[in-house]
Amino acid sequence: MIDSRKKTSFVNFFTKKAKQNKIRARSWFKLDEINCKYNLFKPNMNVVDLGASPGSWSQYAINKIKPNGKVIACDILYMYPINGVKFIQGDFCNNGVFYKLIKTGRKNIQLILSDAAPNISGISLIDNKNFYNLLIKVILLCRKILIKNGNLVIKIFQGREINRYIKVISLLFNDVKISKPVASKSKSREIYIIGIKYKF
Repeated sequence: MIDSRKKTSFVNFFTKKAKQNKIRARSWFKLDEINCKYNLFKPNMNVVDLGASPGSWSQYAINKIKPNGKVIACDILYMYPINGVKFIQGDFCNNGVFYKLIKTGRKNIQLILSDAAPNISGISLIDNKNFYNLLIKVILLCRKILIKNGNLVIKIFQGREINRYIKVISLLFNDVKISKPVASKSKSREIYIIGIKYKF
């Protein structure tokens, strides 16, 4: 178990390292740790990145899927362009944006990434409901555009609902893993669920 002081120093280390290497955010290192463990990226694959801004995951992905892979990124917030990344600005929970992602993905996506999170109110009943609704929207997107044996990485917050989240994802994927990357803040409740080998 990592001491919280060491965890804080790790976070500061990754923040500085991101700036030194012109990486858009510390979250790049979270995805790198997950990928090193589960080997999610392959050359020439197609990836969707939800909650993408400022773009560190898209930045990571596009370099892993060269020379002919593509990334479709989506966020409510604007994201500065990245070569090889198609950006759709908007809330993917909105039907118009959701169907735009479906049209662009065309049932040809091998990996869906979601670092998105709803606005946190501090009221657990509301926050759990909003996170569950976001999870269901990501699952619906998987049903529309993820190919068989494709993979999913989605951020959730630890809480009483975590077993429910895992159960929903396990219905669609052959294996489900949990990751708490070192580059995450020690006080953050965020963890990542990795759905491996989409069944359909």
